[in-house]
Amino acid sequence: MNNFNKAYIGKRNDILKHIPIKAKYILDIGCSIGTLGRQIKNKNKCHVTGVELSNEMAKEAAKYLDKVIIGDVEKSILNDINDNKFECIILADIVEHLNDPWKLIIDCHRILKKDGIIIASIPNIKHYSTIYNLIIKGYWPYRERGIHDKTHLRFFTLKNIKELFKYPQFIEKSINRNYRIIESPNKINKFSKIFSILPIRNFFVFQYITVYKKNNFY
Repeated sequence: MNNFNKAYIGKRNDILKHIPIKAKYILDIGCSIGTLGRQIKNKNKCHVTGVELSNEMAKEAAKYLDKVIIGDVEKSILNDINDNKFECIILADIVEHLNDPWKLIIDCHRILKKDGIIIASIPNIKHYSTIYNLIIKGYWPYRERGIHDKTHLRFFTLKNIKELFKYPQFIEKSINRNYRIIESPNKINKFSKIFSILPIRNFFVFQYITVYKKNNFY
């Protein structure tokens, strides 16, 4: 297998648990090498379509998914998808890489079926490591992965995420939090849930996993 960034190809049990068992048509935007799609198909009897910008990743994903669309999701490739097609759309660590994630949410609303859901994984720029680096070090930490991945174009706090789903209207189903003390994978992070009971918990959220349901009145 090619030397892909490990941050983009791992299993996503945190997303998998939110996939409706009855969902038959699922769209994974930014499907990478198809790891999550493969997990979904092992769990559900369903049709999984992936969208991937990287040709090499898409070729790998095509081994496991039912269909892979290769291209830039911001360049009208979703226009060829019929309205009300998918019961579930996954946006796993993709919106922060886009110039206009707000337009993508509108496009997703169109192709979601009645009562369909969007599951989004979005890094939290409010993590204390951002504040520490800016205030103490006077430095923006450009990195190869994580919250401060140097390929990120947009940055979100929980309030920003809620605004992202304000238009077109969605109904919030759940907001879940992945905690980390240290941004990169580290054994110490197994203690990070201690902070979930404290008022300052949002400063230790590494990423939010949100589930929004299509509001059929809009």
